[in-house]
Amino acid sequence: MAQYSIKDVEMITGIKAHTLRIWEQRYNIPQPKRTATNIRYYDDEDLRMLLNISLLNLHGHKISEITRLSDQEVRELAINYSIHSEKHEVHIQSLMATMINLDEVSFEKILSTSILQYGLPKTVTEVIFPFMNLLGVMWMTGTVHPAYEHFITNLVRQKLIVAIDGQSSHKSNSQKKCLLFLPEGEHHEIGLLFANYVLRSAGHNTLYLGQSLPLSDLVQVKEKYNPDIIFTSMSTGFPSTAAKNMVKQLNSVFPKAVLLFTGRYFVEHLKEFDDSIHIIRTISDLSPFLL
Repeated sequence: MAQYSIKDVEMITGIKAHTLRIWEQRYNIPQPKRTATNIRYYDDEDLRMLLNISLLNLHGHKISEITRLSDQEVRELAINYSIHSEKHEVHIQSLMATMINLDEVSFEKILSTSILQYGLPKTVTEVIFPFMNLLGVMWMTGTVHPAYEHFITNLVRQKLIVAIDGQSSHKSNSQKKCLLFLPEGEHHEIGLLFANYVLRSAGHNTLYLGQSLPLSDLVQVKEKYNPDIIFTSMSTGFPSTAAKNMVKQLNSVFPKAVLLFTGRYFVEHLKEFDDSIHIIRTISDLSPFLL
């Protein structure tokens, strides 16, 4: 079971550390554990409870009222708000709770409702991406178990694949050929799948090659598929030389293609690259290339 510091809980739930201490003193909620060196920490059950309390707080329930409810009543109210709320932060916190509980059924309800309310593109940009960013921070600080991350990432991935599979394909004179791949060693696929969905929605032809593709394999691809646009992503962890070499090779193999890059690595190291590539920070940055 994971252990969360009070700073971790504050970051994930939005409840201030000062407020947590007051609730502990006045209402005995939550009841943090102590390490052998007397450092307080919270477990998964504490975090789940506080996420639910936070959701009720966002909808006007006072802590004094919440403490009079049973755990089941709090959970049911939280799920109800998660499904019917129009607040993005509610959906984000609800997804966090489903991850902690490994609750696929509730995840499906929350995400499906959000898609019905806002549509898939807005759900991805305003709910899923902020949630994944928060998850990334938790992963870097060691406050989330990798199994939780894999659980939720694969559910999101399945949603995007189903949406892509449901898109109708048609040919037009304005259709561009788009090649999407992740370089060798890169496995964070959610952003790339979403880009595939957006490009196909704009009526373009896409060739999706997926995760961890050796650049040498692209040479073979060019013989049968010469793309107008190449879209790829890199997260942190790659040396700058690897990224620069990839840009150089892509420019060499596909001299006429527009190169689009996204991912934390390129956003953080923008100044290291010239005008031969375009950095996609948000989905709006992709708009000029959809025409």
